[in-house]
Amino acid sequence: MEIVSDASVFLSIALDENDRGWIIENTAGCNIISPEVLPYEIGNALIAVRRKGRLNDREILRAFDISQKIPVRLVPVKIFDAMKIAVRFNIYAYDAYYVQCCIENKLPLISLDTRMCDVAKNLGIKVVE
Repeated sequence: MEIVSDASVFLSIALDENDRGWIIENTAGCNIISPEVLPYEIGNALIAVRRKGRLNDREILRAFDISQKIPVRLVPVKIFDAMKIAVRFNIYAYDAYYVQCCIENKLPLISLDTRMCDVAKNLGIKVVE
């Protein structure tokens, strides 16, 4: 089975957060698909965590390295169509890229972002819960 995963899932695994077990359980045996922007979003999020003083330089680089070892197939998405979703639902373009990825590939979504999951459900996309 294939599933679209957003950056929140990768970050939870890389940072060994509480949802890690749930994520592993719900993605076991799945092939993970994400928009090509995924590594850039992970990098940006880790720098934000560092700026808040939660992790030091070595820790964010280690977390990024861990995130890059998770098998994932990066795919292009139609950015214009994703932008229409972002405008319609007043969400970040980054979030809309994952929703658009689900639409284009006819795949379910796994995310820790409640708002993104709500938008996906509104568009008829199956969400892993």
